[in-house]
Amino acid sequence: MINIVPLFWMVVNSFKTEQEYSSGPFSFPKVLQFENYAKAWEIANMNVYFFNSLIITFFSLAVTVLLGALAAYFLARFKFRLQKATYSLFVVGMLIPIHATLIPIFLIMQKIHLLDTYWSLILPYTAFHLSLTVLILEGFMRVLPKDLEESGVMDGAGVYRIFWSIIFPIARPALATVIILNFIYNWNEYLFALVLITSTELKTLPLGLANFVGVETASLTLQMAALTIALIPILIFYLLLQKQLVNGMTAGAVKG
Repeated sequence: MINIVPLFWMVVNSFKTEQEYSSGPFSFPKVLQFENYAKAWEIANMNVYFFNSLIITFFSLAVTVLLGALAAYFLARFKFRLQKATYSLFVVGMLIPIHATLIPIFLIMQKIHLLDTYWSLILPYTAFHLSLTVLILEGFMRVLPKDLEESGVMDGAGVYRIFWSIIFPIARPALATVIILNFIYNWNEYLFALVLITSTELKTLPLGLANFVGVETASLTLQMAALTIALIPILIFYLLLQKQLVNGMTAGAVKG
């Protein structure tokens, strides 16, 4: 609840005039200033930044969840020679400080001519979040009963059919967890976008907001309106997946 308080007052102040905010930052607006959002959207050029963030976030999210779910399925449900080594590799991946690799990634992207493109962010986002995605999904899939696959085999289903038709739908609670975690990080990530993206037309929302604060420092209500706009997709995403997330936490508690 404590974390909600500053967010609540940010939203409240985004509907005020500058005079109202100066006279009482913790008071409610007399008249809701919806034009603050229109001004913030236009001045901050958020239509470009918002669209870029949507493309990069959702594409990275889709690739990460797809690859992570497939890798987790084979690690959890099959026995093969390098199973433990492969699992350990994903664990080690979580121990690497992400931003410590920024300079090598910059040089690699420059070498393969992907610098200042969507791919310069999509590929690192996918690589660095794959470990956590695999570990969460593998832990969920490992405890599923073997009877599920046996019934699929008896019906003539192959490995991939069993995965898509049986395992993947059952893993929705765990998928909701990794989707929310990946979405929040990809949507809010700043440092990689700052270093790897230089073109204005390719910049993401965090970069746009940082530039906006520098230009419109005097207009605090417009800044809060812009920050509220950036927060809305996260809230919508969380509300859409909230039920599955709660079910996943409940299932994990029962299994434990």
